[in-house]
Amino acid sequence: MSRAEVGEVYEASTTALEAAKGQRLSLRRAISQLEEALTEPAGGRAADWAAHLVPVLDDLKMVFSVHVEVTEGAGGLYEEIMENAPRLANKINRFTREHASITHQLDQAMASVRLIAGQDGIAADDLRDALVRLFADLVRHRRRGVDLVYEAYHVDIGGES
Repeated sequence: MSRAEVGEVYEASTTALEAAKGQRLSLRRAISQLEEALTEPAGGRAADWAAHLVPVLDDLKMVFSVHVEVTEGAGGLYEEIMENAPRLANKINRFTREHASITHQLDQAMASVRLIAGQDGIAADDLRDALVRLFADLVRHRRRGVDLVYEAYHVDIGGES
């Protein structure tokens, strides 16, 4: 769809939408790093596996906090969507709750990773299960974000970003 078809709503929203789109690629990369770390064996080497997860989770937490700021912050994507498409208020509220939930999951995972050194394989298995759930929540959140943006702007920011 061209800018002319979308009209002034798209023109007025370029800054927040472009910021969200740019940040989306960073989030995808951080999620991919988590996925790669989850495929590494942990049995019998829980401490090494956990040590590898520390920088991955630190990066993901930083990137996700930027995502929250770009979307929820003053002048951010959600504020702009609310101005242009107030009918999406319930969806925006759900995304805000998801941000809090994912941030909490990240904090718990980071604490668990730091404690796992020297633990047995069961702790690593429990952590891996929690991280798989976090991974699924992140992927689902990104997918729904594409749908939200499309519903608000009639612009697809999915695919490569």
